Amino acid sequence: MAAISAGMVKELREMTGAGMMDCKKALTETDGDMDKAVEYLKEHGQAKAEKKASRIAAEGVSIAYVKDEKTASVVEVNSETDFVAKNEQFQDFVKAVAEQAASTDAKDVEALLQEKWILDSSKTVQEALVEKIATIGENLKIRRFEKVVADKGCVVTYVHGGGRIGVAVEAETDAAADAVKEALTNIAMQVAAMHPQYVNRSEVSEEYIAKEKETLKAQIMNDPKESQKPEKVINGMVEGRISKELKEICLMDQVYVKAEDGKQTVAKYLEQVSKEVGSEVAVKRFVRFETGEGLEKKNEDFAAEVAAQL
Repeated sequence: MAAISAGMVKELREMTGAGMMDCKKALTETDGDMDKAVEYLKEHGQAKAEKKASRIAAEGVSIAYVKDEKTASVVEVNSETDFVAKNEQFQDFVKAVAEQAASTDAKDVEALLQEKWILDSSKTVQEALVEKIATIGENLKIRRFEKVVADKGCVVTYVHGGGRIGVAVEAETDAAADAVKEALTNIAMQVAAMHPQYVNRSEVSEEYIAKEKETLKAQIMNDPKESQKPEKVINGMVEGRISKELKEICLMDQVYVKAEDGKQTVAKYLEQVSKEVGSEVAVKRFVRFETGEGLEKKNEDFAAEVAAQL
């Protein structure tokens, strides 16, 4: 077998735009024959996938998958268009990625991509992704995943809007009643709808609170009327506003969306459930992925696209 040099890998990469490891594998598989390596990459979709890699993929789906009552995952896989996001082949791929994520020990996407593909151990997750890109014809990206494991208790999931938002909630409890899972599903729906950032106030850092207070005070001081108030009053206003903000971003402080009186907090709701099942039910963690969150969206102009093709 011919020795594969770094120069050969570099040359093949420049010719095809494929990834370094993909180029090395192609050269190894073809005994260093450059032309055959190019064909190998084409056949395996690597070169095609690399060409699409620069295209914006901000659509797609976020789903949650339950492996068992103690293990779940939430993943976001992106596509270029909403049309492909609704494609059955794409959605089946995302489900498989979620299943992989629930079984993995990988800590990030890069490590996940190097694992053996759960549906076919002869290929890696990266290779399965590349094949799917070649088949579907759009840039696809496994953007993020989170594995959720309950050491003591259970995990429940919720998917909103057919994959727009995926949520997993981990709870600690000794109770195994269906009522507990129903309550936690309600909490997962709360997380999807109200977008909390923390479970409770103890998770909020002092640095965050100090910075928010500084910002709130600056806003007051920039108001001609409010800035004239006594410092004690201004400080009270800051405390009041930061308290209101914490009620919005901390799950336990939020008003429970299904509260009949419109006042019951999530914390009070869980207290009620705990009494009903005879065991404390405490939310320890939640994961919420919203598809395309924080990503640059593609500016669609279908008329211009059709005109360009004509």
